[in-house]
Amino acid sequence: MDSTLQFIDLFAGAGGLSEGLSEAGFHSLFANEIMPVYARTYARNHVGTKVVTTDIRGLDADKVREEIGIERGCLDLLAGGPPCQGFSINAPVRSVDDKRNHLFREFLRFVDAFAPKAVLIENVPGLVSFEQGETLHEILLALANLGYGADVRILGAAYYGVPQMRWRTIIIAVRGAELPVGAFPEPIYHAPIRPNFTTTFNGKNLVAMPTSVTEAKYTTVYEAIGDLPPLVCGEKGLTVKKYACDPFCDYQKMMRCGTVGVFNHESPRLAEINIERMKHIKPGGNWTDIPLDLLPKGMKKARRSDHTKRYGRVTKDGLASTILTKCDPHWGAFIHYEQDRSFTVREAARIQSFPDHFVFEGNVAEQFAQVGNAVPPLLAKAVGLSIRDILETVR
Repeated sequence: MDSTLQFIDLFAGAGGLSEGLSEAGFHSLFANEIMPVYARTYARNHVGTKVVTTDIRGLDADKVREEIGIERGCLDLLAGGPPCQGFSINAPVRSVDDKRNHLFREFLRFVDAFAPKAVLIENVPGLVSFEQGETLHEILLALANLGYGADVRILGAAYYGVPQMRWRTIIIAVRGAELPVGAFPEPIYHAPIRPNFTTTFNGKNLVAMPTSVTEAKYTTVYEAIGDLPPLVCGEKGLTVKKYACDPFCDYQKMMRCGTVGVFNHESPRLAEINIERMKHIKPGGNWTDIPLDLLPKGMKKARRSDHTKRYGRVTKDGLASTILTKCDPHWGAFIHYEQDRSFTVREAARIQSFPDHFVFEGNVAEQFAQVGNAVPPLLAKAVGLSIRDILETVR
């Protein structure tokens, strides 16, 4: 694919959004990320991109534009995801006093300085309901004031081939025109996922569901990770491991393109009590499979209908739960479907749709955080392909 379209990535994280956009034919010129280890991962996997590790509030947007040699109005796409924890429906407190909730203004400052042809903002579904929709309304209004036609959708990652129950809010804007009909990617796969958040904004449904003509089935956990080498709990092994078998599905072939082996595939060490608990959990089961005397003290009085993901063991034929920043069995369904251990970083990355050539820097805890905070590349690719179509239409 022709990679002539250029973009910059703000709040870039480890580079999941950039990875997907690159797969869609965009070339990353510049990335900003405040966390040094995230930035190291980004730089390792996006060779040739200027990566600046600093607080965006201290960056001069016009100076950045001059340094990368882009005239105002010439950049194809400005993309990024301002920190979402303050918006999240899972956050302990959702308040306008959370300074993270105002960092989108820094993103808009770059939009003003670059005047890109298109803008992409990603966030959590909770953005739609935060402050009764006022923050989302303010973002769309600010884009309109800068001369952009914008709209928003909530996309289910599993509808685009990502083997997990993850949703993202996506805002697409185009300069000097209304956003065309069909600007957002249509679902490619059927998947058993259901929204558990607000799905409407200004009276409009934001979630596109697969139609009757969508025939492809979702990617299963087994298809995602079934070719990776088996490990016992706590096993590290070689830094670069051999695959357990030849790829047996298209997803594995795609993930293995361009790699020399399996990186970031080490089994986290768990306490002996957790190893014993896992032995009792069947595929699709959870903490309710564990004998009472082995349960954590705080869970012995819990209702069996509560905490349904805790100590969950995934099924081979199903989707994984949303990959979090910690794949700790105590907090979610992160136990391998047949091995008595929790997911490795590589397995979490596979479930996020990171290709195997994408290597994560830092210690294991930092690697898990990078994977869990990332935009699934396959979802980003689908959005990127839609934006390519828009840019080709409005040229």
